Amino acid sequence: MDQLSAMRAFVRVVEAGTFTRAADLLDMPKPTVTKQIQQLEAHLRAKLLNRTTRRVTVTMDGAAYYERALRVLGEIDELDASMALSQARPSGRLRVDCSASLAMAVIIPALPGFHERYPEIQLDLGLSDRPADLLAENLDCAIRAGEIQDQSLIARRIGEMFAITCAAPSYLARHGLPKHPRDLEQGHHIVGYRMAGAGRTMPFLYANERETIEVRSRYIVSLNEGNGYVAAAVAGLGIIQAPTFMVQDHVNAGALVPILASWCSTPKPLHIVYPPNRHLSNKVRVFVDWLAELFARDDKIQRKSSLKPAEEICAAQ
Repeated sequence: MDQLSAMRAFVRVVEAGTFTRAADLLDMPKPTVTKQIQQLEAHLRAKLLNRTTRRVTVTMDGAAYYERALRVLGEIDELDASMALSQARPSGRLRVDCSASLAMAVIIPALPGFHERYPEIQLDLGLSDRPADLLAENLDCAIRAGEIQDQSLIARRIGEMFAITCAAPSYLARHGLPKHPRDLEQGHHIVGYRMAGAGRTMPFLYANERETIEVRSRYIVSLNEGNGYVAAAVAGLGIIQAPTFMVQDHVNAGALVPILASWCSTPKPLHIVYPPNRHLSNKVRVFVDWLAELFARDDKIQRKSSLKPAEEICAAQ
């Protein structure tokens, strides 16, 4: 028995929760994974897992072995990486989770430069507004906006993003131009945005030198994905508050108009997060450094808005 391979298979089964999912993540046949676990239990003379038809859970012995195995595998990976770091170029598959809107507006257009610099890295991008389970889905890292709620994750701040409020010209022609954030609660409606797993739509947040205001308004439609959220605003279905990278091109084209320009929203931090108890490989290090560099110079990330507000546009018409 290859005890190291069996140990890795056991860790993946615990994290994935099923033999089928673990086999997919390991790119191995399920019977092979099952045999490795059986051989490991026989070698240790201990039952590590409880199997049911739907789920696998760890025994007390299994939980103790899992914690020790994570440390051992982490030390082995770190040793291998440290020996190879000075000799090998970053290579291999890199699995990253990110929102589709951020990837499409900022990251994907810049990827040719990343590939030119690191041609031996294969990037697997998972695009969704649903926060992925980094351990269960075997991800190397993920890009997250806002404060990190899961304190078990290791996070590195790589930038921040600014939001602006905007609406389609057709919407403003029908409903008029709001002068104050509270106007959104009377005679106006928004496009609602729901975070995955949340029952309520996100409020709009505004601040000036004197006060901070949270606004909740009625909506015609709510969505849980960023590109659809912006598309609904372009269709005239309501007002949105969105990061500049999501709406900049639409504003440039005249499909959306910035409003409430004298009010700002607090910028949200951008983090890249790693699973706990995982070694930070060289391919992840170079990707994170490249991403921080990209966000620092990208105009759509950095600027609050250099565009004319609706008040100036409407006055000129």
